[in-house]
Amino acid sequence: MTKPKDQPSSHCCFCSMQCGLEIVTSDKTAGLITKPSQNFPVATGRLCQKGLNALDHVFHTERILEPLVKSAGGAGYWQTVTWDHAYTDIANRIQSLQAEFGADAIGVYGGGSLTNEVSYLLGKFTRVALRSKYIDYNGRYCMSSAAAASNQAFGIDRGMSMPLSEIPNAKYIILAGTNIAECQPTMMPYLLEAKKKGAVIVTIDPRNTMTSKVADIHVRLQPGFDSVFVNGLLHVMLEEKLVDERFIQERTAGIESLKEAVKSYTPERVEELTGVLEPVIRTIARGFAKAETGIVLTARGLEQQSNGVENTLNYINLSLVTGKIGRKGCGYGAVTGQANGQGGREHGQKADQLPGYRLIEDPAAREHVAKVWGIDSSELPGKGVSAYELLKKVDEGEIKALIVLGSNPLVSSPNNRMVERALQKLDLLVVVDMFETETARYAHYLLPGSSFAEAEGTMTNLEGRVFHRPQAMELPGNSKLDYHIICGLAEALGRGRYFQYESIEDVFRELAAASAGGKADYSGITYQKLQEEKGIFWPCPAPDHPGTPQLFADHFHHPDGKAKLFGIQPKMPAEPIDSEYPFVLTTGRLANHYLSGVQTRRTEALHKKAPVPVAEIHPWLAKRIGLGMDSKIRLTSRRGSLVFEVKVTEGIQPRTVFVPFHWGDEHSINVLTNDALDPTSRMPEFKICAVQVERA
Repeated sequence: MTKPKDQPSSHCCFCSMQCGLEIVTSDKTAGLITKPSQNFPVATGRLCQKGLNALDHVFHTERILEPLVKSAGGAGYWQTVTWDHAYTDIANRIQSLQAEFGADAIGVYGGGSLTNEVSYLLGKFTRVALRSKYIDYNGRYCMSSAAAASNQAFGIDRGMSMPLSEIPNAKYIILAGTNIAECQPTMMPYLLEAKKKGAVIVTIDPRNTMTSKVADIHVRLQPGFDSVFVNGLLHVMLEEKLVDERFIQERTAGIESLKEAVKSYTPERVEELTGVLEPVIRTIARGFAKAETGIVLTARGLEQQSNGVENTLNYINLSLVTGKIGRKGCGYGAVTGQANGQGGREHGQKADQLPGYRLIEDPAAREHVAKVWGIDSSELPGKGVSAYELLKKVDEGEIKALIVLGSNPLVSSPNNRMVERALQKLDLLVVVDMFETETARYAHYLLPGSSFAEAEGTMTNLEGRVFHRPQAMELPGNSKLDYHIICGLAEALGRGRYFQYESIEDVFRELAAASAGGKADYSGITYQKLQEEKGIFWPCPAPDHPGTPQLFADHFHHPDGKAKLFGIQPKMPAEPIDSEYPFVLTTGRLANHYLSGVQTRRTEALHKKAPVPVAEIHPWLAKRIGLGMDSKIRLTSRRGSLVFEVKVTEGIQPRTVFVPFHWGDEHSINVLTNDALDPTSRMPEFKICAVQVERA
């Protein structure tokens, strides 16, 4: 068993709350367990079931502890090799492919659970060691629509404009497309405290969820109708003059286009289009507008659509027209899903970004970062493509080799049979992971990386709070820290002089310098400061700066200092239902699992509660297809067909089917999902897929 260090404290490896935990010896289990930390201010004294079982996968017998190479060119069995052999052979293969096909023949696919330092190094490695433009990460499937919308509306993208501690000060809270009780359970006490103080909570979701049970109003909206519904709310606010005219005049631009867009969306018309009753629309619009304070929180339900950016912009409109942002008890927030979904996109994993949330095609940004890296800006490649498009480049033969770190794209990508086909075409697939994931089955090299408990670094939680995560355990076997693996590959590629670090703190210092002057400015943050303060909100541009918990108190981040309002004309989904495929499939999470299930499916206590995915359907639909006792259902889309166990519940929109996405192989719902992308964020449309439903 891996031994704990002298001070075994850490942070949970799962959701974006990043709750503090302590690792202690248990007499009951004769081993190590986790217990809540009392020292981290975000979720003091609490862990959810995933956090309480966070060590199970760390000690799992299937964990990879030696570098492995696949015999017979990827089609054979695993053989153990030395690290030197792995580095040398991988580098030789990469250099051979680049000599024949160019630098961009190599791609890198990262993850939203990596530390800020590893995210930063992965971007630097791609651009400096590989000199390739092709890098993106699984956060493209999580936060990209909200990120794009925030940049357009506010001029900056931080998941939440305010700290969680402001939620209890809100008198009216709208939760759209977010199931916080299952996805971020330790965030619920903030909402319950607000409710205890008299706040009204509205949930908007096609399902009755654990979150909707605490709501005063639940709107069971069919996927694809978010902007129609919000236009109805905005119509009432403007028609009844419930908006904050002074705030709109002084601090926003674009109100005329918004007025024009919502003019025809009367509550009566919106009821006809959505089924949401006209009195409910008026009640929510009046309630939020008249409340002294209010917060709007969104998540993947409305963002993972081909119109996800516009949906998000419309919910942001609610905060702006009522002036409920930048002050106590007010704000907008996108509830980040992954552990470091926020920090992971700030420092270079996205195809078009450099550290500090700079754009890679901005000459000034290139000059600044190149100087920090010690190269000429002309050496930096241009922007690449989004995560799914990167995998399509593999399928099309443009990318010949792929390095995957901290992700399992075969399970998490839409239309994943295309991804499976693409992986089999690679001349070289290198996966850095703790386990042989579904993706790693197709790898030529599987390199054993580190768990959350073994890797020191910084993370940025859903609030935009940067904090230090100490190393709690020693590495097991012959595994290595992820950042050492990146530096080792860079050395083998002849670019090691750009990756000389004595410690992970050295990497952070360089990250901070590279981010200086950028939107996500970490330059005033140090490890010492993080340890003393238990977290700092970015931007923090100077050593004596306290950080910025509340954004937009006096200005937004566009050149004129104003936020932008957008008039949204709702569009159809990429794949609307029709007579052949008459039902809507939507996907989502369960409380027991995380992402593609690599860790949680190996955690016995969690796996027992949800060993297989179960489809949820309405009794009306069950009767329509003649569902009998112990029957299963078959779901068929234009991309494939799968059979699932089924749960019949009145807590779902009648024409909608819900299936969780944490499984691979014959249980992988992403065999069916649509790979249509939002034109701005390049987010796939996971939440809307036209299907046939029949009894299996």
